[in-house]
Amino acid sequence: MKIVMLGAPGAGKGTQAKKIAEKYQLPHISTGDIFRANIKNGTELGQKAKTYMDQGLLVPDELVVDLVVDRLKQEDCKNGYILDGFPRTIPQAEALDAALKAIDEKMDYAINVEVPDENIINRMSGRRACVSCGATYHLQFNPTKTEGVCDACGSELILRDDDKAETVKKRLDVYHDQTQPLIDYYKNAGILVDVDGTVDMNDVFNAIVQILGE
Repeated sequence: MKIVMLGAPGAGKGTQAKKIAEKYQLPHISTGDIFRANIKNGTELGQKAKTYMDQGLLVPDELVVDLVVDRLKQEDCKNGYILDGFPRTIPQAEALDAALKAIDEKMDYAINVEVPDENIINRMSGRRACVSCGATYHLQFNPTKTEGVCDACGSELILRDDDKAETVKKRLDVYHDQTQPLIDYYKNAGILVDVDGTVDMNDVFNAIVQILGE
């Protein structure tokens, strides 16, 4: 079972990918993990990627696809995998499909976790993090006993720059511009399934299990 996870930043697709990986015993693959592993192990592809990253440049699509396909050829992927954070663009998706076709494989599902922008902005701008121990809370969904004070260590809580409403909105704009077209791409390929990401996390997972089967 080969799955691509789609959804805006903050939609909860990473959480769902981990839960799917656990239930179905599939590797959860993110491009960040692949980059880190290749750089750490000093592989040829890793060294190439590092030269771009060190300059603050985006790693070119061709190299990203090579890194991903290299990972998909490993033994733990023989029964399938979950791709999280890749592909991000149509050219990446096309290159991935071409690479899979060359080894007589194809993606089975593209699971799109749907959450309206305003929900994501409220969800992320309500997050608070402890300056000392790193514990995270949410003003609405997981509040502390005393407002602004960490339950675990009593230190001050802050709103991280990443979670500020204007930052989240910028990230969503980039997502809609670059990644949203992938939804149409996979819909045309006949493998797109939409799940409602606004409900409880466990209900989202149950909906995914209904689609994938026990």
